Amino acid sequence: MAEQIVGIIGGSGMYEMDGLEILREEQVRTPFGDPSDRYVVGRLDGRPVAFLARHGRAHSLMPSELNFRANIYGFKLLGAEWILSASAVGSMREDVKPLDILIPDQFFDRTRGRIGTFFGNGLVAHVSLADPTCPVLGEVLYRAGTQAGARMHRGGTYLCMEGPQFSTRAESRIYRGWGVDVIGMTNLQEAKLAREAEICYATMALVTDYDVWHETEDDVSVESVVAVLRQNVRTARVILREAVRMIPPARTCACGHALRDAIITARERIPAEVKRDLAPIVGKYLGGK
Repeated sequence: MAEQIVGIIGGSGMYEMDGLEILREEQVRTPFGDPSDRYVVGRLDGRPVAFLARHGRAHSLMPSELNFRANIYGFKLLGAEWILSASAVGSMREDVKPLDILIPDQFFDRTRGRIGTFFGNGLVAHVSLADPTCPVLGEVLYRAGTQAGARMHRGGTYLCMEGPQFSTRAESRIYRGWGVDVIGMTNLQEAKLAREAEICYATMALVTDYDVWHETEDDVSVESVVAVLRQNVRTARVILREAVRMIPPARTCACGHALRDAIITARERIPAEVKRDLAPIVGKYLGGK
């Protein structure tokens, strides 16, 4: 059996992966357009890994410009069964401080018009998103972070906002009142699409600021975020490297069969073009590749 690839998505400030023995770069073509950048494929401490810079290596893509479908589909084509993600967030809790890392297990959507599904055009599927991240992979990230000496928080809700602007003060205070834990601009669509693609997904929310709700801390700004982010990214690279080592050789979670009972369209009515385009994702359920 071929070795399964671990995918890594690097967020703001993480445009490469330390320690990765690069074997090749792949410009993957997908039915949904081009991913954010070329995938850097290699080995990390002996394990096959594919790395993608979420915003491109020059950070040229805004959150609302990201082609989430192409990014996740590309990982599927490369054979990824796991995706580890890292992204900068603001904290909505006093006790979750800048430089802390939170492993969210829930999301709340405040984006507008982003595409978060592979389905449509004659093929309908409804996957369960009650628990939108992989519990096994989340625990791996938490243990790896603890071993690395980071101040970790296990579980919590990530509110995904549209951006690219930061919150207004009114929004920030309302979100805090809703009981969310961190706020960011990217991870929700990744989680949705990874689940549809039957790829395990978990993310590290790297806390850089308190958004704008805090009465005594400075308001979030690019300058303040970047200053903290540099240190956060150094820690995240250490954690990701350890997490890759800790991922089990085989999956025991439900992520790998999320589509098993989700496809509702009559098989004979699914358009041939849609079957072809989604073959890497649905082929095993529709009798084709």
